Amino acid sequence: MMRVIEDDKTVYGPSLNQFPQELNIGHLSAGTLWTLYKMDLKMALEEHATTKKCPTPEYMNLYFKVKGFYFKYVSDLPQYKHSIPEFPAWFIPFVMDWLNENDEHSMDILRNAYNRDKADNFPQTSDHTRFSNSVVDVFTQLNEALKLLKQMDCPNPIVYADMMKRFSKTLNKVLLAYADMVHKDFPKFSSNEKLACILMNNVQQLRVQLEKIYETMGGADLDPACSQVLTNLQKKLNSVLDKLSGQFVVTLEPMIHEQINKLGILLSKIKGPQLQKTQLAAEVDAVLEPLMDLLEGSLQRYFQQCEKTVLKYILKELWRITIVTMEKTVVLPPLADKTLLKQLPNAKIQDVTKLMSTNIQNIKGMSSVKEMMDMARECERSLTPKQCTVLDAALDAIKGLDGHTLYQDDLLCLFHGTFNSVYHFSECFHAGGQGLKKSFFEKSPELQSLKYALSLYTQTTEQLIKTFITSQKQQDLPSQEQPVGEVSVQVDLFSHPGTGEQKVTVKILAANDLRWQTSSVFKPFVEVHLVGPHLSDKKRKMATKSKPGNWAPKFNETFHFFLGNEGEPEHYELMFQVKDYCFAREDRIVGVGVLQLANVVEQGSCAMWVQLGQRLHIDETGLILLRILSQRQTDEVAREFVRLKSECRHETESTLVTSTSVQNINR
Repeated sequence: MMRVIEDDKTVYGPSLNQFPQELNIGHLSAGTLWTLYKMDLKMALEEHATTKKCPTPEYMNLYFKVKGFYFKYVSDLPQYKHSIPEFPAWFIPFVMDWLNENDEHSMDILRNAYNRDKADNFPQTSDHTRFSNSVVDVFTQLNEALKLLKQMDCPNPIVYADMMKRFSKTLNKVLLAYADMVHKDFPKFSSNEKLACILMNNVQQLRVQLEKIYETMGGADLDPACSQVLTNLQKKLNSVLDKLSGQFVVTLEPMIHEQINKLGILLSKIKGPQLQKTQLAAEVDAVLEPLMDLLEGSLQRYFQQCEKTVLKYILKELWRITIVTMEKTVVLPPLADKTLLKQLPNAKIQDVTKLMSTNIQNIKGMSSVKEMMDMARECERSLTPKQCTVLDAALDAIKGLDGHTLYQDDLLCLFHGTFNSVYHFSECFHAGGQGLKKSFFEKSPELQSLKYALSLYTQTTEQLIKTFITSQKQQDLPSQEQPVGEVSVQVDLFSHPGTGEQKVTVKILAANDLRWQTSSVFKPFVEVHLVGPHLSDKKRKMATKSKPGNWAPKFNETFHFFLGNEGEPEHYELMFQVKDYCFAREDRIVGVGVLQLANVVEQGSCAMWVQLGQRLHIDETGLILLRILSQRQTDEVAREFVRLKSECRHETESTLVTSTSVQNINR
């Protein structure tokens, strides 16, 4: 065809084209031959798409020949100049076949390159790079495939979009396979610092090269579906890198824990009166020194061995474990039951308190308050106000000095120890601008949690109790989910117009549907407790008489509690405990209920049935408060509050579901 068109243009055209504006022999010849050829081509390709008579590379070669012919002889013809050519769409089945075959070829190259890399201990590609050869091999293959697709120079945007979407799936398959191989092998190398860093750098290099390929494919102009695949792939690689850095830093956790213990010991030796943070620089410097012994050499090596992004991931994990370990080791000392703590190797305060609450809820044969207070007594140490201030100042130092920016020379000075420990520790995580930003520290949930616990730790018992009551609005949740009875009460709130003295009158009318099984005579009675701040010199507990052998007793007894004028009623609550009285043993709790006076203030009076549950529901904030209060052994109000909030029904699961009717039959 090309020869015919050339002959028509060069031999016949000059003779026949006496009026070239009206008749162009070359154009007429090219247009006619293309019209006839494309009909034959379309039918032949449709047939071959079903029978596949030739190897895939031959169809790809044919495409390039057809494309060359079209752009040389046809694309400038008037009838085709402003139209999108049809032929690329006819080759789609063969391009997709080629991409499918390229998938397998790329996977073979990936496996061979990775296994060879692994056998050679992941050698770096050069002295100036921090990743190994397998990454280069994988992307050499992928870039060659993309180069061929780009060389197809597909003029049909829809067909081009389809090709890019399919190629994005190849990228997704190959890169995730590589990341998965690294993730599976990483535990074997995580204790080898150099190899672990190379593997993390490899995953980071996947992310870097993926970004370059994305731009080559079209960048922001890519089809949205294709762009979404690559965006999700980048997020998945990001997640893998996050997991790898976490696994790597976990290997350092025993050493971090050891140094935090030393920090705690140094902190416990700080005595004397409370001082301002600005007066405690020497103490802060001293308590941070153990951590510096560990971090100084390690962070210098990470800076030299890791890509900038990998370094940030490591620093984030290192920061998290350091602060969390400080939480559970220094602020809230470890519980005596080491086997329980092993269940929470990376626990925060909330996790430790969850564990504590689980144990309390499962206690059989002993009161929960005894368990709680035993835990507190066995704690190795608790913090004084001055020690809390020192630790708070140390946390400020860790975050960094306001407005200071480090550069490379500063970092070298830092690692050579010319700065003091406070500044040193802070800037280890900042890493001269290569590491964490100062804003990261402010937003760190671990730091916020620790500083919140410290702020609670230094508050008075009254403040902690007030915080507990105002924050715990769902204490009666167990009574709604699994009630064990109910108590009818009438509560009236009075305030003296002159002195502001407040009084609460509580009338216990009756109890009903008490779910309790006992082999002896059941003697139910109701204990009423007023809890809140400023009650140390006031009556806080009243009790009705027992009603033997009655599962729906009537009491009709009235009690008076005095709040004083120091606190608001919203900061107080009434706790009701129905108990089984016994002369020879400890009274057993049947159920517990709570009524917050905030629900009574508006009307000034309330008559209701208080539902009883086997225990109170306390969220993570409440458990932190109880944990802190439980350490105040000389504070009677704190001990009593912890006892009331942690006591629960004493029974086996089999008796919990026993109904009143069954109990009456058993009588």
